[in-house]
Amino acid sequence: MSVSSVRLTEHVDNLAKEARELYLHEEVPVTPKPPSPLKFHREWVCANRPVLIEGVMADWPALSKWQNLHYLRNKIGDKEVSVAVTPNGYADAVYKNKFVMPEERIMKFCTFLDIVEKKLDAKGVFYVQKQNSNLITEFQELVCDVPEDITWATEAFGKDPDAVNFWIGEEKAVTSMHKDHYENLYCVVRGQKHFILLPPTDLPYVPYDLYQAAVFKENEATGDFEVIEDHVTGQVTWIAIDPLHPDLETYPQYTKARPIYCTVRAGQTLYLPSLWFHHVRQSHGCIAVNYWYDMEYDIKYNYFRFLENITDTMNK
Repeated sequence: MSVSSVRLTEHVDNLAKEARELYLHEEVPVTPKPPSPLKFHREWVCANRPVLIEGVMADWPALSKWQNLHYLRNKIGDKEVSVAVTPNGYADAVYKNKFVMPEERIMKFCTFLDIVEKKLDAKGVFYVQKQNSNLITEFQELVCDVPEDITWATEAFGKDPDAVNFWIGEEKAVTSMHKDHYENLYCVVRGQKHFILLPPTDLPYVPYDLYQAAVFKENEATGDFEVIEDHVTGQVTWIAIDPLHPDLETYPQYTKARPIYCTVRAGQTLYLPSLWFHHVRQSHGCIAVNYWYDMEYDIKYNYFRFLENITDTMNK
């Protein structure tokens, strides 16, 4: 390694170290009630820090009604919805050196619930997770149980949410490590979600690689899942490491990362700032609604892009 590369490594190490010392926490802080728009923006959004907020859903009908899956069965059981199906629970993740997306199936919601409740045997792991504002586009009947936005967040961001998503699935369903260009308010209604978080300043320790895109497809004759290459999508850049089982021999830089572990329980809301890396697991039958607000492409984004370029230079 050249002298200049060593010095760059020292500088990015100092950046991550100073971020942890100056404004980040070893745990996600908890606030006992929803903040005012001003306080939320000043203390959490501007600082790009996650926070766990109590009381956001105190007046949501969903918080009581959705605890019983029988309510959802009666409300939308006969409706056909999109369900992601994988053999291993990992959708949109690296598998056998490919970036593999789930098989998308259309099925009645009552059939999906039968699988979740173990009333029906089916191969694979099933997860309602379509991130196209599916609460509005597919589950309109449930909109009366949740608000269309988080009012104090909408005021703080100065915009309406870009998408409102509905999530429900099996315990084996896992969201691989990634980041989003959204300010995310993640509301757990039933069960719990387990997040592994990394701040944007840990970017140099998060390995990426280029993978051929593919999709899972169940072979109807054998019942086995096959991996079918998706040449339309082509090559996809994705995070190469699984934080649950990190390959530190291949990616030794990840040893410098300092993950933050956070469990979000029913009735709690996680503010997940834009550009934070996150990996998500859940309890069986967990239900959540999240609100995506488009991030501001301001100096924060400029600095992140600069760090990306520095990291690319170091890795060449």
